[in-house]
Order: sequence, then C-alpha cells, then structure tokens
Amino acid sequence: MSGSDSSARRDLATVGILTVAFALLSVRFDLSESLLRWTQAREWLQLDELPQVLLMLAGLMCWFAWRRMLELKAELARRKAAEVGLAAALAENRRLGRQAVDVQESERRTLAREMHDELGQYLVAIRLDATAMRDEAGSVHARVMDAAGRIVRHVDHVQAVLRDIIGRLRPAGLDELGLAAALENCAEEWRRRLPEVEIELLIEGDLDDFGEDVSLALYRLAQECLTNASRHAAARRIRIALTEQRATDGTPSIVFCAEDDGCGTMVPPPAGGFGLAGMRERVQSLGGQFAIESGPGAGFRVRATISPSAGRVTVGASTDAA
Repeated sequence: MSGSDSSARRDLATVGILTVAFALLSVRFDLSESLLRWTQAREWLQLDELPQVLLMLAGLMCWFAWRRMLELKAELARRKAAEVGLAAALAENRRLGRQAVDVQESERRTLAREMHDELGQYLVAIRLDATAMRDEAGSVHARVMDAAGRIVRHVDHVQAVLRDIIGRLRPAGLDELGLAAALENCAEEWRRRLPEVEIELLIEGDLDDFGEDVSLALYRLAQECLTNASRHAAARRIRIALTEQRATDGTPSIVFCAEDDGCGTMVPPPAGGFGLAGMRERVQSLGGQFAIESGPGAGFRVRATISPSAGRVTVGASTDAA
C-alpha cells in the first residue's frame, strides 16, 4: 500500500467516524427539534430555509471540487507528457553528443596516424640527410656543417612538437598497451614537465575490458584533471585513482577520483569552465555519474562512476576552475 492510499483511507475513516458521532449527538440532544423551535420564533428571517440553502451550497461545492479535480488531472497528464518528451529530448541530445565524441575521436585517431606515418617519415629522412651532410662536409666546409647542424636541431624540435601533438590527439599506447599503460605514460610525462609537483597514480583492477569509449573517457578525464590542476589550481600534490568495483548483482563499474591540494574554487565554478562541462557531458553520455567537491582553499575533487556496459553502446569531469 502506498503512502497516499494509506493517508486517503485514514481521512475517509475520520470522515465516517465524525459523521456517526455527529448523528449520535443529534439524536442525543434533539438538535432538529431545538433548531425548529429556535427558527419558529424568528420566522420573519426565514431561518427555516437555511438547511436547504446549505444543502444546495454543499452540492455546488462538490460540483466545484469535481471540476477542479478534472482540471488537475488534465494538467498532470500534460505535465507527464511534457516530462516524457523532455526525457526523450535529453536522451537524444546525449546520443548525439556521444556520436559527436565518437566522430571527434575517430578524426583524431586518423589524423595522428597520418601525421606519424607521413610527416614523421619525411622528418626522419630530412634529419638523416642533414646528418650525412654535416658528417661528410669536413672542416673546409664549416658553413655547410653549421647549416646542416641547424637543420638537424630544427628537425629534432619539430619531431618533439609532432610527438606532443600526436600524443594529445591520440593517447600514446592506448590501442596497443591498454588504458593502464597509457595513464602511466601520461603521468610520467607530467612528472617530467612538473618535477616539483607530486603526481600519484593508483590503478586497481583490470581496466582493459571496458570498451574503447570508456577507456577514452577515463583517459581524457585524467588528462584534463592534470592540465587544470597544474594550470589553474597551483597544486603541489595531485592524486588520481581508478578502481574497479562490482555491485551486489556482479555488475562491474569503474570509479574515477582525482583530487589536488590547490586553491580550490566555488562549486559550481563561477566561470563555468568548458573543461568541466565537457567532462560532465562525456561521463553522462556514457550513462555514468559525475560529481565535484571544492571550496576556496580546500582543493578540488572530481569523482565519476561509469558502468562498462554503457561504454559498449554504439550511440553517442575536471579540476577546471576556469
């Protein structure tokens, strides 16, 4: 029995009990006779017509309540239909967002492969030729040796930039080595960039069986958290943990948690950063849950829970204080 049904039955019982009690009191004190005697003495006021008037008023009030009830039912039906339409629109919006992310990642993967296979090979060839020029020119061709050396240095710089761009377009080792290795590589790169910041990465469980969509989402979450914690939070310590958990029915899920000891911010951030919104949308498009905790001077904490089954659907958050 629902709470509303129980309350309605109690109220109906109260009405019945009060009606019976009033009937007993009327019999006990002869209320009708008393009222008749009182109204006969004041016939000029026509008080004896009052019971019929009150009965008519009660009937009209019942009609009024019935009309309002019909209007309320119609309004509830309209609101329910609007909620159903809104839920369908939200689901469609998330599906389109998921597809947009899939297309974006596919384009990034293709672009990274083409840059590595085409541009990277030509840079290697240029470097080999320049190195040969430098080594074979001899001391009598100092200018040629200097030019060749500059070419080698420029090519080394371009190759480093190219590796960085490819790494941002497509996580290094994600396809070949899996999510755990890609995250370790990402954390190591940030340790080299920020030697003064303590970066801790904790991975518990097997994360390689949850689908490409989930792996990419988790990697982008970690990447965004590291970027924003170092860029906006001035953090000295960053901790990222990924844990595989199982529900009571055996369904596995991945819990992502990133926290830092930076300056923190208001929740939600006043500026409503794109990184935070993008992370939330990415997690929710996978059917996951996303939450942030922060405060001025209290650091920043991001928590996301994603079910692997959501990552296998073919349709298609951040210490971002900015």
